[in-house]
Amino acid sequence: MILKKIMTAALCLFGAVTMQAQTTGEYSGKMVAEEGAWCWFADPRALHYESEDKAINATYIGYIDSHGSIKATQVDWKTNKTSEVLIRSWFQPDDHDNPAFLVLPDKRIMIIYSRHTDEAAFYYRISKRPGDITALGEEKRLATSANTTYPNPYILADDPEHIYMCWRGIGWHPTVAQMSMPDANDDVRFTWGPYQMVQSTGARPYAKYMCDGKSKIYLAYTTGHPDNEQPNWLYCNVFDINDKSLYDLKGTKLSTVQNGTFKVEKTDTYKSSYPYTVVDAPTDKRDWIWNMAFAKDGNPVIGLTRINSAKTVHDYYYAKWNGAAWKVSFVANGGGQFHLTPGVEMCYSSGMAIDRDNPNIAYCGVPVDGTYGKKHEIWKYTLSDDGTVTSSEAITKNSRKANARPFVIEGTQNSPLRLTWMNGDYYYWIVSSRYKEGYPTSIMSDYALPITTTASKGFSASVDLTINQSAYGGKILTLNGVEYGVDASSKKPYIIIDGTRHDSQNVLATADSWKYHQGTTDGKWLTPELLKKWNLTITYDATQKRLTTYRNGIIDQQVDCVLKGKPALTVNEAIGTIHKQQTFKKALSQDSVKKLVREVR
Repeated sequence: MILKKIMTAALCLFGAVTMQAQTTGEYSGKMVAEEGAWCWFADPRALHYESEDKAINATYIGYIDSHGSIKATQVDWKTNKTSEVLIRSWFQPDDHDNPAFLVLPDKRIMIIYSRHTDEAAFYYRISKRPGDITALGEEKRLATSANTTYPNPYILADDPEHIYMCWRGIGWHPTVAQMSMPDANDDVRFTWGPYQMVQSTGARPYAKYMCDGKSKIYLAYTTGHPDNEQPNWLYCNVFDINDKSLYDLKGTKLSTVQNGTFKVEKTDTYKSSYPYTVVDAPTDKRDWIWNMAFAKDGNPVIGLTRINSAKTVHDYYYAKWNGAAWKVSFVANGGGQFHLTPGVEMCYSSGMAIDRDNPNIAYCGVPVDGTYGKKHEIWKYTLSDDGTVTSSEAITKNSRKANARPFVIEGTQNSPLRLTWMNGDYYYWIVSSRYKEGYPTSIMSDYALPITTTASKGFSASVDLTINQSAYGGKILTLNGVEYGVDASSKKPYIIIDGTRHDSQNVLATADSWKYHQGTTDGKWLTPELLKKWNLTITYDATQKRLTTYRNGIIDQQVDCVLKGKPALTVNEAIGTIHKQQTFKKALSQDSVKKLVREVR
């Protein structure tokens, strides 16, 4: 009997080790974007949308690079075409500023983003065409009453005339508001709120949200930041849009939001008074939340980490509500911080994501010894209905750099692209003089995106140039009667077609100036770092009757128009130095444009 127990224990130990044993070969995923990162509290950071009439079937993945450019990749599964779009240049270079997506009732895509803590405003752009973000409307600014970080937008069936937005807002706490749908000018306004939902004893509760699609928004949140709270508890409530009230998971009303906040504590007295609001109440651990999902029985499940007092041991757990209580089950050890800067943000785990389409699947970033030393790899864990791990497999292996912050795109059961994550040498969440490199990571996925090199009927022109820094403005070139230039005041490009001017929303600059200043979230807009040597490519697709401008290979503007003739290019050499210019009797694909850019670099 003793021998049998010893053998059983040995087998269990062996199993725990082999769950993170490395396999041969090298794999860090398929490239989505060479430069990009995200935090894990603004969502959905990626979205899959299939319209009921089947006319739209697309995936959108958003991110921000360390130059302060907010971008998104769109995969149109109807045309099998990938597009990368510049949403906003010269933004605060901070990974907390990644965009969130929302499908509007008219099938257009709304892209929402904000600065990290230091500006009371959201920004957003809306696609000009249903389901297609390659042409975006004017950037809009929606002022708020307080701190604005981590947008989470929803449209629910019980009130389809409004948008409900949740974010870290008033008092750095979970905040909710009702917003109007965009009007004819794409303007939205607050129609109820904003209101702070809860009040914690901690300074900064961190919240994740999900909705049931009908009337309820679930919010799970911590006492505060795990750096500052020891222990750090985890709570869960439900906000009902019908009566604008907060409930516990048993349906007991906790507060009417507009009449005041619901106060939470990490005390035995509070836990005894509100037992159905507490998910996890550790005595010696620092909890942090990663995501939420609905189990097969409709009850919520939560992915979280428990971090030790020294912040050196991060363990992933799967918490499931069974209708009466939360069961919290161990999934995997996540090691410690995933990034390369010692002594800061030590609670930054590699990350955990539950598959909302199959909530018995979780993906975690775990440290594994491989060809290039110990790196955080993405592992897939299959769990039983009670949260017990039944099997595991490596998704990435022998990676040269760390993998982190996995995200499973909801609604992709029948789509080949389901899982995305970050890969690279991550140093810090914002670029500054102290952390000049910031977060130079890539966005990866589990599926190779479609590549299009076939040209379309039409023409193209490509110019490598350096604009005079002292006189940054004026006409750059003329292509078949279309003038392309940069406005001397705003430093934004423009296109003039048949006398009509179309202004870009993106300054012809980066936020690289941030790396020379000590400030972080200080509310300042630093001087734009004007582009020096760069590539401008313009294509005209004669079949679609569409002109597209590319800035270093990324789509900036699209204008529908009718142009004729062979490519006739005139470059204004007085504006600066022209390093190279080419014309093509075809409309180049974006992949071909990016190849031109890589050849220049």
